[in-house]
Amino acid sequence: MDPSRLSAAASRTPGTASRRSGGARSGARSGGARRAALAAAALLATVVPTAGPAAAAPVPRVDLTVLVVDDGSGTVGAIAAELRDAGVPHRTLDLNDPARPVVDAGFLSDTVDGRPRAKYQGVVLPHEAPFGPDSPEQAALAAYQRTYGIPQVDAYTWAHPGVGLDHTSDGGWSGVLDGVTAGVTPAGKAGPFRHLDGPVTFEDGDPAVAESYGYAGRPRDGYTSYLDLPVPGGGRASLIGEYARDGRRELVVTFAYHRHQRQFRALARGIVEWLTQGVHLGRSRHYFSVHVDDVFAPDARWNTERNCTPGDFDCAGGDGQAADAIRMTADDAAYAAAWQKSAGFTLDLVYNGGQGERWKAAHGGRDDLAARLLADRAQYRWINHTYTHPFLGCVQDTSTVPWRCTKDAAGNTLWTSRSAISAEIRNNHNWAVGKGLSVDRAELVTGEHSGLKTLPQQPVDNPNLAGALADNGVKWLASDNSREPAQRTVGAARTVPRHPMNVYYNVGTAAEMTDEYNWIYSSRADGGSGVCETDPASSCLPDPLDPATGYASHIVPQEARTALSHIVAGDPRPHYVHQSNLAEERLLYPVLDRVLADYRALFADNTPLVVPRHREVGAELERRAAWARALADGRVTAYRIGTTVTVRTPAGVLAPVTAPEGTRRQLLLGSTAFGTPYAGARSDWTGPEPLQGALTLTLPTP
Repeated sequence: MDPSRLSAAASRTPGTASRRSGGARSGARSGGARRAALAAAALLATVVPTAGPAAAAPVPRVDLTVLVVDDGSGTVGAIAAELRDAGVPHRTLDLNDPARPVVDAGFLSDTVDGRPRAKYQGVVLPHEAPFGPDSPEQAALAAYQRTYGIPQVDAYTWAHPGVGLDHTSDGGWSGVLDGVTAGVTPAGKAGPFRHLDGPVTFEDGDPAVAESYGYAGRPRDGYTSYLDLPVPGGGRASLIGEYARDGRRELVVTFAYHRHQRQFRALARGIVEWLTQGVHLGRSRHYFSVHVDDVFAPDARWNTERNCTPGDFDCAGGDGQAADAIRMTADDAAYAAAWQKSAGFTLDLVYNGGQGERWKAAHGGRDDLAARLLADRAQYRWINHTYTHPFLGCVQDTSTVPWRCTKDAAGNTLWTSRSAISAEIRNNHNWAVGKGLSVDRAELVTGEHSGLKTLPQQPVDNPNLAGALADNGVKWLASDNSREPAQRTVGAARTVPRHPMNVYYNVGTAAEMTDEYNWIYSSRADGGSGVCETDPASSCLPDPLDPATGYASHIVPQEARTALSHIVAGDPRPHYVHQSNLAEERLLYPVLDRVLADYRALFADNTPLVVPRHREVGAELERRAAWARALADGRVTAYRIGTTVTVRTPAGVLAPVTAPEGTRRQLLLGSTAFGTPYAGARSDWTGPEPLQGALTLTLPTP
C-alpha cells in the first residue's frame, strides 16, 4: 500500500477517523537503561553538517523544539497533547492549511553566530511519508534528519517493508486490539519505555464498539521492537519499534489510539523520551492525592424510598445530626490507619472541628472517633474545612427548588459576611493547633466549595471571600474541577481544582450507592430520574444495576479507570470524597485498591506515584500556567550544542527540564547534580542561579 494514500484507505487502515477513538540502530539493544539514556549525548556531540571537512566544522546547535506535522488525525493530536501537557515546546504545521510554509532546508535549519542550527530536535509525522514519498518536501526532511541526527515518530502507519516490518500477510496480524495485552520487550524496557514494568492492555470500554485497530508486523533488518504481541502461527510481532535506515531513525507505531486511552497514556512518556533523545524542556510526573472531606462531621443519608437525601434543601426532614446519619467510628479510623500502612498511601483528612465538638456535646461528652483519629494524627495530612461547614456564599433562600440567593428590599444580594467567613477559617485552624494537628494555615477547603461562584444561582464569588482569606493567610483554596477546571485567583489566593470521585457523600452501603447511581443514570422508563436523558454531558445505563452487585461489578472499575486516567495524564489535581466513604461498608477502599494495584502492575518502581499536598498542587498548576504563557509569548530560548544545554527564560519563570541520569548543573563555581530522579531520567522546575544569565547543563557522555 502506498503510505501517501493512507488517509483514503479502507476503514481499518491508518488515517481513518472512524477507527480513532480516544534507540538502537539495528538488532537488540544492550547495556541497560543508563546506556540507552546516555546514547543521545554522544550522537549530537559527533553530528556535523555534511558539507565541508568534518574536523573543521563547528558542532551544530539543536533547538529544543519539536515539529508536529498535523493532518488532523487523532493520533497526531494525542502526541501533540502529550507534548503540551508535559510543557514541551512544539510547532505545528497544518497539512490542511493551504497557506502553510513549505518544508525545505530554510524552514528546517539555518546558521546562528556562524554555527549551523537545527530548528527542531524531533519531528512527529502522521505516517512515514505525509508529503508524498517522492516529493521535494519529504526529501528535504530526510536530508535534515540525516544531517543533524533528528529522529522522527510515525504516529500511525501499517506494517510494511517501508517501515522495517513484514507485510501483515507475511506472518503478521491485523485486527481489533480492544482487550488485547501487549508486552514491552527487553529493548523497550532498557530504552525509552523503562518506566513500564508490566504488560500494556488495550482498553475495552464498550464491548459493542471497536475502539482501537492495529497491525503487528515481524521485524526486518534495522528494526528493533519495543512493544509486541503473540501472533497466530507462533512468535511475536511488533506494534511499536525503532527503524534505522539510510542514516535516519524513526519510531514506528502501527495501531490507532486517541489521547484519552490508557494504552497511549502509558506509552506516551516513552514516545516523547525517544523523540527528544532524553533531553527536553518539559517535565511529567504521575500524581494521586485523595482528600477526605467532612472528617469529624456526620453526613446525611440517601433515602432509597424517596430518592432524595433528608436534610438537603430539596428533601424535607432530617439533618446531619439525624439518628441515621453516616459517621465514621473508632474502628473505621483504626482501619484507615492500617490501610494506609499496608497500601503505602497517605490520605488528606479535610476536617470540621466544630462539627466534632457538636457531635461530642450531643453524645454525653464522648467521641471515640475523634480520640482514635487524634491518637493517629501523625499518620495523616490535615486540611482546614471550616469549623462548622456552613455555606459561605450568598444567603440561601431554600423556599424554592433550586435554591436562590436572598435579596434585600432594594434587590441587592445578601452575602455571608467577611467576619463570619473569617471566624469559620480561624476557629477551625485554632482548634486543630490545640489538638496537636499539623495543619497549614495557607490551605483551605470551604464546605461545598462555597464562597466561590455557584452557577446558575450565584454567578460571582462572594465579595467578602477574598478579604477573609487574606485575614487568615490562605493562599490555596479548593475549587470543584467539574465546575472550574482552570486555576484562578481569588484576591491573593489561588484555587486548587479537585476532581470529585463518583462515590457519593450520602451513602454508607453498596446497595445505597447503587440505588442512587441508578436514580441518576437510569431513564425514566427504567425508574430513574431521567436526568441522563436531558443532560448532554451524561448518558443513561442500558439497564439499571443490580443493587447487590452493581457497585463492585460496574461502579468500582469505572471509577478506578477514571482516576487512573487522571494519573497517567500527569494531572496533579486532587480527588475528593467524604468521610462517609470510610464508614460502614467502607466503599472507598475497593476503588483505591484497584487504582493502586493497576498502577503498580503497569509502571516500574522508578516511576512511583507522587502524592502532593494541597499547596504543592496549587504551586504546580501555577508554574505550569506561567510556563505556558512564556512559551506562547516566545520568551523562551533553549538549545543544545554537543553535551551542553542552555536555557533562557523570562525573569521569575521557572523552566521544566528533563535530562538523562548523570546530568550536571553548572554553577558560578563548579557544578552539582541536576534535578531529581523519575522514570529513569532526572527533571526539575529550574532557572539560572543569581548572576547567571542562563541555565546551563552538562549532559553525561557514554
